[in-house]
Amino acid sequence: MLNSDLFPSLLSKLYENQLVLEASIMELPNWVEQRGSAEVADSVRGGLHTIDENEEFIKLTLGVLMTPNRKS
Repeated sequence: MLNSDLFPSLLSKLYENQLVLEASIMELPNWVEQRGSAEVADSVRGGLHTIDENEEFIKLTLGVLMTPNRKS
């Protein structure tokens, strides 16, 4: 059974990892392009575009999931 106290920390760490990976990958297209492979660079940029498109939804959803349930 999942320890519900760990859930917010897990989600936070997963999101942090996503941001770090995205930042690291952002440097690759320029490096690849400088070495003559514009097609590969464009492919990487396409993947980064998808990450960027999904980022806001992920951030908002994590915020909802991490908000404690409030009972009236």
